[in-house]
Amino acid sequence: MSEDVPFDVAIIGGGPGGYVAAIRAAQLGARVALVEKDRLGGACLHRGCIPTKALVRSAEALLEAKAASTFGVVVKDAAVDFGAMMAWKKRAVAQQAEELEKLIAWRKIAVLRGEGRLVGPGSIRVGDRLVAAGRIIIATGSLPTRLPIPGSSLPGVLTSDQILELGALPESLVIIGAGVVGCEFASIFSALGARVTILEVLPRILPPVDEEIARRFHQILRSQGVTIHTKASLQEIRAEGERLRLLFGLGEEQQEVLADRVLMAVGHRPCRDALEEAGLALRDGSLAVNERLETSVENVYAAGDVVGFYMLAYVASYQGIIAAENALGGRRQADYRAVPNCLYTLPEIASVGLREEEARAQGVSYKVSRFPFSALARAQLLGQPLGLVKLICEEPSGRLLGVHILGPRATDIIAEGVLALRMGATAQDLAHTMHGHPNLSEAIYEAAWGIIDSPFHLRRV
Repeated sequence: MSEDVPFDVAIIGGGPGGYVAAIRAAQLGARVALVEKDRLGGACLHRGCIPTKALVRSAEALLEAKAASTFGVVVKDAAVDFGAMMAWKKRAVAQQAEELEKLIAWRKIAVLRGEGRLVGPGSIRVGDRLVAAGRIIIATGSLPTRLPIPGSSLPGVLTSDQILELGALPESLVIIGAGVVGCEFASIFSALGARVTILEVLPRILPPVDEEIARRFHQILRSQGVTIHTKASLQEIRAEGERLRLLFGLGEEQQEVLADRVLMAVGHRPCRDALEEAGLALRDGSLAVNERLETSVENVYAAGDVVGFYMLAYVASYQGIIAAENALGGRRQADYRAVPNCLYTLPEIASVGLREEEARAQGVSYKVSRFPFSALARAQLLGQPLGLVKLICEEPSGRLLGVHILGPRATDIIAEGVLALRMGATAQDLAHTMHGHPNLSEAIYEAAWGIIDSPFHLRRV
């Protein structure tokens, strides 16, 4: 395509928000430019979702090998080859990246390599070129942050990006922050044999997760050998030879811990460098958009982490689709009533809708039903009986308000709950829907019967 002719839509950022927006615009017949300074796929593909889940799979494989004798399979001397594991992670990422490049080329989307900067409505600067477009979508993503404390930039103090490039497995790892990223890496490195310590400033781990589920997972992490300090205020990191000494407050006490490596898992900040010249309005440090993903500048839209609603790859893609459709004449509004939350811990955690503490605070009349995976045939056969499904339903209607899962393949099973919540389904709808057997999704079926009457395969409710 000639770049002299204006594009219908130009997108700044080739991550899961930007490239999906580009594909949707191309599907609708638009002439599309996708501006990316690094590699297509963004943080999700190269420094987030895909590489971390590759390492999760390695950790799962190790645990399965160690437990194989339970199933009559003998695996001798199962051990970690960290170099080979990291090589597998790189191959997995490279394969996905290659397929994405081919997909974008097949869609005839023009990829403009370089840092894109919005200089005004209808105009993007890419290097020394000005690119014209009728509509522009900002999808510049986010970057990991560090705590502003002494020693936070020492060698060995890593962000979630940098820890994915380790050359050797550390014997000890301290993780600052017990949110989604911190708990995922705690699961991975603990399974691989590292001594893991978590420091969390809040009273509990996993603030976005239902309190009961978070409490149960806290117990599981501790049983896996992870040391967890909540209400811990990190004050300083000091270099001590090749190791790091962390000083933190715990109540009235001053404590310290030594580690080979430290992971800062304390959140992300929106990337706004490309927007400084354009006069776009901000909201709490993120790019302000309305329900149609329109910014304060006419014909400029935004999607993904830069808008700050939910810093999740699949939310970015969802927003990218809406932004592309609206840029080409649509009037679709984003709907966040059923946003899944997926944690690739060991075991997994997934949820959608209201947490029980939220339902209680809102004064909603509700009923809770729980079904443990220990009572489910498929979970027993997999050797993964830990966890439960928890349903929260409105009373007396039985309308689904929240689904919370801790257990095997929770991030897959939650899709049923997301659709049910979005469609306004009731516990009766779930209970009267046939589920395959033996199947992990039967836990939702059984929990739904617990709302109506009682589960079929549980002696105590």
